[in-house]
Amino acid sequence: MTDMPALLRRLAKGGIEVPPHVHKAMLEVDIADFTDYDVEPFFADRPIPFLETDEGGIKTISAPHMIATLLHHLELSTGQEIVVLGAKGGYIAALIAMIVGEKGRVRLLDPSQLAVEHVQSRLTHWPTIESRVLEAVEVAPVAFPGELNRVLITGQIRELPEWLSSRIVDGGFALAPLGNTAGQHLMKVERQGDQMYSTDLGPVSFGPIDVKDSETGPMNPNELADLLELTMETCEELDMVDEDEALALRDLIVELRQLPADLPPPGEGGIPMNEHPMIQLMWNASPSFLRLWPMLQMMLHPNLAQPGAVDWNDDDDEDGFFFDDFHR
Repeated sequence: MTDMPALLRRLAKGGIEVPPHVHKAMLEVDIADFTDYDVEPFFADRPIPFLETDEGGIKTISAPHMIATLLHHLELSTGQEIVVLGAKGGYIAALIAMIVGEKGRVRLLDPSQLAVEHVQSRLTHWPTIESRVLEAVEVAPVAFPGELNRVLITGQIRELPEWLSSRIVDGGFALAPLGNTAGQHLMKVERQGDQMYSTDLGPVSFGPIDVKDSETGPMNPNELADLLELTMETCEELDMVDEDEALALRDLIVELRQLPADLPPPGEGGIPMNEHPMIQLMWNASPSFLRLWPMLQMMLHPNLAQPGAVDWNDDDDEDGFFFDDFHR
């Protein structure tokens, strides 16, 4: 923990707001208690893994600047009950528990049995944290509190599940990276009376909540459509695509989303590569698709901000890690 004070100073210098209660908690809770992986990258303001599945799925603890940002926007105080959807190794839950104190409570949910087992093994001395497996993000957990005041979602999600948003009390809110797998915006979704109001806190890059969704494999049609959609929006903002190209890409996106959900990935299922429907669609749209390939590559490997970084050699980083960070 000797590197944490220096890291927090760099975060502040980099413009990241770290409230006193968050600063204190990050000094007192040791990141090394929540992962068996090397924690040195964490002090260079990088995410670090805490779980890897046999199928290649990897889950990380977010970079320090993102953790500080999430906790700042949660507006935490003593005695609150907080729901956290997404394990993050138990580290964020421990920080929250430290802030809300003995009279507060943290309820952690994750759809991965492995992630929950990891968390439970690391939080044996944290009596105010309850962790349990969530059947699915869209399915309400059994015997769960009816009213929610603060909810933190720590993985990519397209929209708040109805069971969750309907339970947020007046003045309460959820903080979540809403969007598709290609990119999201950190959103504060707050209830005021009968209405829900959203505040955009900036573009971010989060991996999926469920570790199974991070397991490596060929890109499916919906994932490709998400990536193309984000690429097209970016190119339009930068005036890099003409009207005909935009129309062709929109048609391609629609056609990709109409492909069967159970379509085998290219190269599998006995379908010759040149006869695969996804490949055929891409080939037919190639005049528009290929010209934007450099932009697609940039979307696949976004340039992520690291305001708390020091000089860091990332030669040891492994492809496939999901980095929970702000986009530059």
